[in-house]
Formats: sequence, structure tokens, C-alpha cells
Amino acid sequence: MATLKNTSVNDTGYLQLPVGTTAQRPVSPANGYMRYNTTTGYGEIYNAGVGQWLQFGTAPTLSVEYLVVAGGGGSSVATANDAGSGGGGAGGYLTGTATSLAVNTNYIVTVGAGGSGGNPGAQGSGSQFNVISTAGGGRGGAWQNVVPTSGGSGGGGGGDGGTGNYLGAAGNTPATTPSQGNSGGNGARGPGFGGAGGGGAGAVGDNANSEIPGNGGIGVQNSISGSATYYAGGGGGGTRSATYTTISGASGGLGGGGQGGGGQGSAVNGTTNTGGGAGGARCQGPAASGGSGIVILKYLATYTATFSGGLTTSTTTSGSYKISTVTAGTGTVTFSIA
Repeated sequence: MATLKNTSVNDTGYLQLPVGTTAQRPVSPANGYMRYNTTTGYGEIYNAGVGQWLQFGTAPTLSVEYLVVAGGGGSSVATANDAGSGGGGAGGYLTGTATSLAVNTNYIVTVGAGGSGGNPGAQGSGSQFNVISTAGGGRGGAWQNVVPTSGGSGGGGGGDGGTGNYLGAAGNTPATTPSQGNSGGNGARGPGFGGAGGGGAGAVGDNANSEIPGNGGIGVQNSISGSATYYAGGGGGGTRSATYTTISGASGGLGGGGQGGGGQGSAVNGTTNTGGGAGGARCQGPAASGGSGIVILKYLATYTATFSGGLTTSTTTSGSYKISTVTAGTGTVTFSIA
């Protein structure tokens, strides 16, 4: 083998490269190795910075692990008849790995806000990374006049002696594979009129049992950030309060779901940046808002992620990876070789 330095090749013929299959690539290639690959039919050069064999004239690609959680749903005020309202559904939850992403290309990033509480409450807003989209959590239902809505996870039904709003709303809407969430529970039709729990990413919301409200569905634990954290828990249902002053509102699901209102306590908001659903309101008590969503991206530290100005972000390094967390806004991210 000859080692050449500062050598010019001035010829109109050819330069013969090593020829072989993909399986015959060097076991431990160094930066700049070149060869002709008979499996792919292309010349290729090894880029040690990204750990890839690149076809001549092509840019490197990267894989990005993602967590995309939408905003949780808000709860609604039960305005009459001493009934509790349903908890808000958790924001849609999706995790996985996006492969073959191009460098120096803009990819959409959006973090959904939690839905506001009110009469009626509002659905959460969706989150997105590239083509991965999650739907906001559905709002919780309330006595006769407010129907719970479907979403990433569905809102819980309100306590209802009437005809329509006690049924929990569907989760995983629009449908994704794998599922992004679960349905809300059913409210009680009497006596007691407790509100049901909102659906969570890990389980359906619990049904109410007379005056006892249903707990919010549990979320899902994920360690992409470097620590095991629950996301997308459903909000707990609220209970009637005029008579049952000693009964507490139901618990929110692990993953930021708010506790329901009951006794003398008011409904609790879903936790910020978890996609947790709002706690259901006690009768004629204040409603609560869902927690905002989050987008977390994990990729090789040999790349740099640049986010546009409309996003609130932070980036840490863990071993050979960088972890970028987006907590608010909408904009783009571009990856380049560090």
C-alpha cells in the first residue's frame, strides 16, 4: 500500500477505486475512505462525523427520536342541579423515531396549548413534529348543556339527570397507529351526579358512581428527557358540592391530570408541559384549564438543531446524544452537522 500526500492526479483516464459489496465494507472505516459499492451501484465515501457511508454527491441523513404531546382539554362549568362536571381528556401522545431526515431542511414544530376552562370549556390544541401530529384533549362535559368532545384522549361525561352529556367522548381521534389516547368515562345519571374522569394516554377515564366521581386515566411514562416522566394523564371528575361537602373531587391521572373539584375545593388545572387534562368542576364551581403539551427531540450529538424564533427551547447533551425540549410556540427546526 502506498501513502500519498499532496499528490495531484492529472490524467484524462480514470482513478480506480476499491470495488466491493455493502457486506465487504471495511469493519472500522476512517473519515474519507472511498470505494465503489456494487450492491448499491454508487460510489461512496465514509463520513466519520455522522458515522455513515454517503453516496457521492448526497448529503447525510439522521434519525431523531421524538415525543409529541398535545395540550390537554379544559373542563366545563355545571350550572345547575347540583352535579359535577367531567375531567378534560389528555392531549394526544405519540413517541417513536423519525428516520432518514435530511440536513439543512426545515421541519415544522408546534407545541399545543391547553384548553381553557369555562362554560363551555375548550379542547386542547394539537402538537406536531414534521409529519407526526397529535390532537388536543377533549373538553369535559357538564349537566345537560355541554357535551364532552373527542380528541387525543376524550373528555369525561358530566353528572347528568337528563338525556345526553353523561357519556364519555372517544379518544384516539383522529385515529393513529399506535393509538394516541383513550376515551373518557361516563358520568353518573343519579342519584349523586358525579362527573367522570377524562381519558389518558395509558387508560380510559373512570366512570362516576353516584356521587363518587371517576378518576382520570393514567398517562404513559417516557424517559426520552433522561428521566422517567409521566405525560398525558386525564383530569379527574368533579362532584356535587351543596350536599356532599365532604366528598373530594377525583384524582387526575399520572401525567399531569388535574384533580376534580369537590367539597370545598375547586378543580385543578392540568400540569404545564405534560398535556394533562383539567380537573372537572364541582357544581357551579370554577372550571379548570388543561396543561400545555411538549415536544422533545433526541439525536446524535454530531448534529446541531437550530430552532426558529417562534419556539421556546432548551438543549442538553447526554453521552453521545443531544436532547432538545420545546415547551411553547410554533416554528421550525433545522439539523446540521456540528
